[in-house]
Amino acid sequence: MKFQEQPSDILARLSELRDADAPTHGGRVLSYVYDSGVPELDELAAAAIRMVQPVNGLDPTTFTSVAVMEREVVAFARDMLGGDSSVVGTVTTGGTESCLLAVKTARDNWAGEGTPRLLAPVTVHAAFHKAAHYFGLELDLVPVLSDGIVDADVMIERLGPDVALVVVSAPSYPHAAIDPIAVIAAAAASQGIDCHVDACIGGWVLPFWKDLEPWDFRVEGVTSMSADLHKFGYAPKGISVLLTRGRDRQRAQYFATTRWPGYPVVNSTMLGSKSAGALAAGWALTRALGRDGLAELAASCARSTSFLVDLIEFIEGLRVVGSPVGPLMAIATDESVPEDRRVDPHHWADQVRTHGWMLQLQPGLAQQFGVTLPHTTHLTVTPVTERVMPELASALMTAASEVRGMAPISPADARDSLPDELLESLTEPLDSEAALRVLMEVGLVSKDSEGLPEKMAPFLALITAMPAPVTERLLTELIARTVE
Repeated sequence: MKFQEQPSDILARLSELRDADAPTHGGRVLSYVYDSGVPELDELAAAAIRMVQPVNGLDPTTFTSVAVMEREVVAFARDMLGGDSSVVGTVTTGGTESCLLAVKTARDNWAGEGTPRLLAPVTVHAAFHKAAHYFGLELDLVPVLSDGIVDADVMIERLGPDVALVVVSAPSYPHAAIDPIAVIAAAAASQGIDCHVDACIGGWVLPFWKDLEPWDFRVEGVTSMSADLHKFGYAPKGISVLLTRGRDRQRAQYFATTRWPGYPVVNSTMLGSKSAGALAAGWALTRALGRDGLAELAASCARSTSFLVDLIEFIEGLRVVGSPVGPLMAIATDESVPEDRRVDPHHWADQVRTHGWMLQLQPGLAQQFGVTLPHTTHLTVTPVTERVMPELASALMTAASEVRGMAPISPADARDSLPDELLESLTEPLDSEAALRVLMEVGLVSKDSEGLPEKMAPFLALITAMPAPVTERLLTELIARTVE
C-alpha cells in the first residue's frame, strides 16, 4: 500500500506535538497527571493496550477477554472498598461517566413524582452538575464550612421524598475534605434514599491512608461508589470503576433494546463501541501492584503530602485550607499576617510556573447562605513527588518570596478594567464572534501567539466577577477555538 505520509514522518510530527504538551512524567504538573514514578508500570500498561488494540469492548460475549478483565478489576475494587457479594460493578471510561451513570441509575430507580432532586455539597465534582443537566434532575447544592466540609445536619434537613440521590465526596477535589459520609448515608437510608460516594480521586489511595473512619461500603447506607483507576491506580486515561450495592439497583444503569432491525443492543455504560485499551492496562496494573504495591505508593504520597502541608504552613503568607485527607490540598492566603506579608495564591501559582512547575488555580465562590470560599491554588501529590521534593520545595518558597505583599486582583477591579462597550455586550447573549472579541480583549486569545497567557490570575478574578453563564459561554468559546 502506498501511504499518503510515511509512518516515520507521522510519528516525528506527533513527537513535535507532544513536545508542546505539559510534561506527564517527572512531577512537574501537580494536577491532571498521576505519575507512579515506576517506568515498568508504564511499559506494562502500554504493552497491554497494544495487545487489545483491535478489541471492541462493546460485546463481552464476542470478546470474552473483556468480560474476564472487567470482572477481575471490579472484584479487586470491591474488596478494596469494603464491599461484599451484594456489590456489583462496571468499568467505565472515566470518573465523569461513572458519576453520570450513578445519577442516571438513581433517577431511574426513584419512585417519586415530579422532578427528582440531586442533593450534594457545593464542593461536589462538576460531573454531577453535568449529570443533573443531562438527566433532568434539580441540583440542590448545600453550602460548606470554611474547611470545605459540609454540615451533616444541614444536609439531613434537606433530605425529602423528592431526593433521588444524595452525593458525598471522599475526598472533595477543591479542598481534599471528606464529607461526614456515615451520618449522611444513615439518614438517607432511613428515608429510602440512595447515597453515592464520589471517591473518583480517593478510591484507590484512601484505603491505604491511616486513621480514617469508615467511608466506603463498610457504611451500610452507601449504595454506590465511583473510583478512578486512571488517578491513583496509575492506569492510562480513561478508566474508572462504578460499584453499586444490589443487582436490581444496578441493572437500571444498563440500556437495552431489540426495537430495531439490527443486532440486539445491550450497553452497561454510556458508550457502545469502545476501546478495551484502558481496561487492559488497568487490569494489568492491579495484578502487578496488588494491595501491597498500591499501599507502598500511597505511603510515598502520604509522606510528601505531610511534608508539603508543613512547608506551606512554614511559608509566611500562605495557609492550607482545612485538614486535607489524601494526597491533595488547597492553598489560600493567610489573612492572619499583615497585608504586606501575605501571599496571593494565584500570583504565587503564576510565579511558580516561571520556575518550571504547574499548579492549578481555583476561583473563589460566594455561597448562598454560607461562608465565602476563598480563591485557592490546588496541588495533587503523586509518588514521584517525593523524588523531586527538594526542587519543588525550593520553587514554592522562592516564588512566594517573589510575590509576597503583591495585592490580589480583586474581581471588581478585574471587571472595571474592561472597556464600557465590552461590559455592555456582556449583558446580551453572546454569539461565537462576540465571545471571541471578549476573549481577545481579556487576552485569552491572540492572533499573534498560541496558548494561554503566562499569567492566569487576572482571568480567574474575572471568572469570580462575572455571572456564571457569561464565563461559561466564554470558556466554551475558548476551548472550541483552541480545537478549531
